[in-house]
Amino acid sequence: MITKDTLQFLEDLKNNNYRDWFQANQDRYELYKTDYRNTVDEFLEVMKPLDDTLEQLEFKDCSYRINRDIRFSKDKTPYKTHMGIWMCEGKKNTNLAGYYVHIENGSAFAGGGLYFPDAADLKKARREIDGFYDELEDILNNPEFVKLYGSLEKGENNVLKSAPKDFDKTHPAIELLKFKSYLATTKISQKELLSKNFVQDTAEKLIVLKPLVEFFNRALTTEG
Repeated sequence: MITKDTLQFLEDLKNNNYRDWFQANQDRYELYKTDYRNTVDEFLEVMKPLDDTLEQLEFKDCSYRINRDIRFSKDKTPYKTHMGIWMCEGKKNTNLAGYYVHIENGSAFAGGGLYFPDAADLKKARREIDGFYDELEDILNNPEFVKLYGSLEKGENNVLKSAPKDFDKTHPAIELLKFKSYLATTKISQKELLSKNFVQDTAEKLIVLKPLVEFFNRALTTEG
């Protein structure tokens, strides 16, 4: 479970996001790292029996360094102020679909899917939709998926305004083919975040996305 100390550390870091403060609070950071590892280990213990493609994962495959990569960012604050957990068949440095947990004061969520694949992988994903869009529609219309996630994320950068290249605008799945990123998310309340059942309850939400994850990973890993 997530401790109040971890959430407070992240909140204080958000308000003091510079190196001197961080260095002066190394004792709190060490406690945060312990909580991070314990939380990831708990998620893996629960998720592996539910999705055997995660069996090879360890903490290092699912966690992120707290240091931000600021080389190409206008935001030069040096540290992340949330805890991220990514669970994916191909580990975190591959572009397969997977499950994600975002832990942050007042902004926590769970979700998953295929996150902004590169051009070659997006082409594979669209080819899979072209041939099996009825299967994807069934996944997205599943009552459990609709209840928890509603629909795929439709942010401004997630969806093309017109039909993608090589697809006619009259294609029966044209609205699905317009997506550039196939993600679904659901909010986690502060009460849920601090609950002793946080990991178990969140895992139950994540596993609803298993058919969506499998659909896109089939597209990305099948030859031809």
